[in-house]
Amino acid sequence: MGQKTKIDGTIETVKQGFANGVSIQLAEKQAIEGPEAKLSHEEKQGIIERASKAFGEFLTALGVDWENDPNSNDTPRRVAKAYVNDLWAGRYNGTPDITAFPSDGYDGMVFEGGIPLTSMCSHHHQAIMGRVHVAYIPGKDSKVIGLSKLNRLVEHFGRRGAIQEQLTVAIHNAVNTIIKDNKGVAVMIEATHNCVQCRGVKHGGASMKTSKLTGAFYKDNATRSEFYQFVKGY
Repeated sequence: MGQKTKIDGTIETVKQGFANGVSIQLAEKQAIEGPEAKLSHEEKQGIIERASKAFGEFLTALGVDWENDPNSNDTPRRVAKAYVNDLWAGRYNGTPDITAFPSDGYDGMVFEGGIPLTSMCSHHHQAIMGRVHVAYIPGKDSKVIGLSKLNRLVEHFGRRGAIQEQLTVAIHNAVNTIIKDNKGVAVMIEATHNCVQCRGVKHGGASMKTSKLTGAFYKDNATRSEFYQFVKGY
């Protein structure tokens, strides 16, 4: 059976409350009860209630008569619930349990490509949509991650506010932390940003690519080339 490995707090490198980190509420609870502490349903509901009230005041300040509009009179609550339960779920939920298995001497590349990404930029709170490609090379005594857990890592860190560069590093650091004594980790993200399409320059169709390569992926041309050949399949 695989050995369950819990991601420790060392991958949380940003200040609590920052958009690409855990929420202040979760950080404060973990500081008291330990890194595995989680917010209860009631605690999340309290956040939703306070955020709903504040968002209603925001709409009022913009001149929206939302309380008398049948299409908008429950919008503040809908928005608050969407942030806590979906859009920013990674800020309010603890890091997932990661199952790792003995590699039995496997020392080749492990690659998963085309992992769906739904995220949000921390500048304008607009959607970031794209795909993530993750690869690593286990060391002699390293374990390998259960395949679906790479998806869970992407989902966990993606469901926060972040700039794409920060998200790339966060996913890389998580894999690097879990796979001890690995020979290299590579993460590449290609995504479109709604803030580019709907505001400012208003250009559709442009995408952004970011990558974080370490170990053999950075130092060895053949390994790097193999990674990008795999990426081309998506």
